[in-house]
Amino acid sequence: MKKTYKIEVDCANCAAKMEQAACRTPGVAAATVGFMAQKMSVTFEEGADPAAVMEQVVKNCKVVEDDCVIYI
Repeated sequence: MKKTYKIEVDCANCAAKMEQAACRTPGVAAATVGFMAQKMSVTFEEGADPAAVMEQVVKNCKVVEDDCVIYI
């Protein structure tokens, strides 16, 4: 399953850090962050609960970029 989320991030480097953090999250098969579009696309692993996984993605992204916002 793939979902797209609106985000707020200040720079392309921060977006890259968020993308790496999201990709390392258990339950995420792939993730891309578009700085210019201010969107994050997440492909979830088979059987993963998107809501629970996204809570962890938000936590992981806050570690690398504390002022980012992901609207879930």
